[in-house]
Amino acid sequence: MTAIYLWINAVLYAGLAAWCTLAPTATSQAVGFTQLSASGRSEYAVIYGGMQFGFAFLFGWAALGGHLRFGLVFALALYVPIVLFRAVSLWRFWPVGPTTLWTAMLEVLLLGAALALWWSGRAID
Repeated sequence: MTAIYLWINAVLYAGLAAWCTLAPTATSQAVGFTQLSASGRSEYAVIYGGMQFGFAFLFGWAALGGHLRFGLVFALALYVPIVLFRAVSLWRFWPVGPTTLWTAMLEVLLLGAALALWWSGRAID
């Protein structure tokens, strides 16, 4: 079950990395960046394309190589602070757009799944 969870994360991050890299204007505007300079577009490509592709790689590597505990710890290291920061940002900057809300719900779901797998004891390498 943990390997499936890790593969889901790998596919989600690979898809997001591709979408952000191939359609940076559309994706940046969907999350609220209304205008980007050349430096901003470069930074967006690096963080939303490159780093998320790196996340996809690590999730895929963990699933493929049987490094389930590592993959789950990696997921928790990402999603715990992301969900906490997201909650604070939603509280501070409400109302936000629908893409931000859908992203928040997905992050909460992925964190909940990681916690359930961790507590179930299925995170064994």
